[in-house]
Amino acid sequence: MAATAMHKFPQDQYVDAVRWLPQLSPLDRFAVLALFDFDSDASSIQIHSLTPNPFSLQPQFSWSSPSRISSLKTSLFLQKPLIVASTAAGSLHFLFADSSDASFDSEVSLPEGTLHSVPASSVDLMDGGVECVTVGEDGKVNLVGVGESNLSCRRLFDSGGLVSYTAARWASSVEFATGGYGFSLQWWDQRKPGGPVSNFKGNWDKKLSSGIVHSIDIHPSRKHTCLAGGSLGTVFAWDLRWQQQPIILSGAGAGTGAGNTMIQSICESEVWEVQYDRCIKSNTSSTRILPSMICSEDGILAVIEQGEEPSELLAEACAINSFDIDRHNPSDVICSLEWEAVTILTRQ
Repeated sequence: MAATAMHKFPQDQYVDAVRWLPQLSPLDRFAVLALFDFDSDASSIQIHSLTPNPFSLQPQFSWSSPSRISSLKTSLFLQKPLIVASTAAGSLHFLFADSSDASFDSEVSLPEGTLHSVPASSVDLMDGGVECVTVGEDGKVNLVGVGESNLSCRRLFDSGGLVSYTAARWASSVEFATGGYGFSLQWWDQRKPGGPVSNFKGNWDKKLSSGIVHSIDIHPSRKHTCLAGGSLGTVFAWDLRWQQQPIILSGAGAGTGAGNTMIQSICESEVWEVQYDRCIKSNTSSTRILPSMICSEDGILAVIEQGEEPSELLAEACAINSFDIDRHNPSDVICSLEWEAVTILTRQ
């Protein structure tokens, strides 16, 4: 599947992250940008409207952040768009948008030092926005209950710095996965307190023992499989039914495809983000990994299918730091470029 249309929108600030805002109506579409101004050292979250004729991305509303955004997610909370952002100073912010025009309606926050002694590496909102998980390189795993006027937080686990966490993703209302150094993954179940209920160590290849998991995704129809992307162009899946070995999709050890030909890795640098690609209708069996999309430090946006040659959607001369697939229109992808720009691709 190839991109049929591409629109690039230069920005006057560095774009740390992009997300689609959950769609308010078929006619209204908005994107969320986390921006950083190197000259003034100012950070902000902006909501931009997307208009089709002419195709444009225009800033509508802005919220000033106390420090640079380290992780950004969006969801719906009581039918209202919700944005959660962690910062480099360690604070955590929940921004509620108006359901009619996506303007910023209210905010509840946790100040610096409440959850982590270092910036939160990753945050993820549960579907419905009722609970948020935060993880950090300080080895702390926190759960934050979300309300329109208040937050409740509790520390689920603290490794005391012995384990660092760099990514997190909800799998169900009580389960989530985390990732960290050494291509490690952990599976957590709130019904079984005391630590992760299952651990996966990335020691299948000695060359990868120092790699880092940067991003995790879990498909709602296959909650037993955790998709991960990280160092050296590595994308792999961890199936909880067969926990000993990873399923390598790209990077070292990707294996062979149809006709016993070697699968070429799409990139060799850091894979900053990975998501299941819901635009591709796959008839694969339950033992095959569903198609996924990745973006990388060496400027690649691509689709990866198990046992197939990867499909390149975009190749830039700079890093693609983040991307998001529109859950309402999966053919639309928004991504942020290191050279202060946002690109929107539409596929068919």
